[in-house]
Amino acid sequence: HVEKVDALFSTIAMRYDLVNDIQSAGLHRLWKRKMARLVALGKSKQALDVCCGTGDLIVRLAKRGGRVAGVDMNGAMLNVATRRLAECNIGQARLYQADALQLPFGDGKFDVVTIAYGLRNLADYKTGLQEIFRVLKPGGRLAILDFGKPPNRFVRGLYYQYLRWALPVFGWLFCGSASAYAYILDSLEKYPAQGGVKDMLDEIGFSSVNVANIMLGTMSLHIARR
Repeated sequence: HVEKVDALFSTIAMRYDLVNDIQSAGLHRLWKRKMARLVALGKSKQALDVCCGTGDLIVRLAKRGGRVAGVDMNGAMLNVATRRLAECNIGQARLYQADALQLPFGDGKFDVVTIAYGLRNLADYKTGLQEIFRVLKPGGRLAILDFGKPPNRFVRGLYYQYLRWALPVFGWLFCGSASAYAYILDSLEKYPAQGGVKDMLDEIGFSSVNVANIMLGTMSLHIARR
């Protein structure tokens, strides 16, 4: 699964933001703006964006002050992020190619950690969250944005049907293969989503865990403190 996702991201890196805009009707930009606002990064603080992709959230965090680092396994996505940071005049950010399950940082380094549409793709959700817990300072904030599972069964059924129809279309349009985006539905079915992620955060030792359902729970935003 991880290898397939990495190969897909290498293929679509240059078009990744466009795909996100189409899939969410541009709303992912609003949700990431909300993430950046809620974590309240100050000018003397340090933030880490895990699975940073093309760096759009890094830009939002950097513009709010502080120093920002981004981590992603995929080199093609980081190349796009590098160009974006240069175009946006973001000089205080650093990018690292690394595995989210083995973050290349010492304990208690960051005041804020964010991860948008990345947790669902990790080989081990709990290990990823434990690594985030490790690199956060005591009292530091975590924000997780990802797909969710609507609590209403009728809405959830309609949502899954939409994905079964739409994902092959996206795959054909952007990758020339109807099955290219099948991983999204597969990963969502396995993903613990709102309740399961909250339970893991509580178990690991995070506090003040809040879960917000977005668009009837098709997306979710978790905010927690170390």
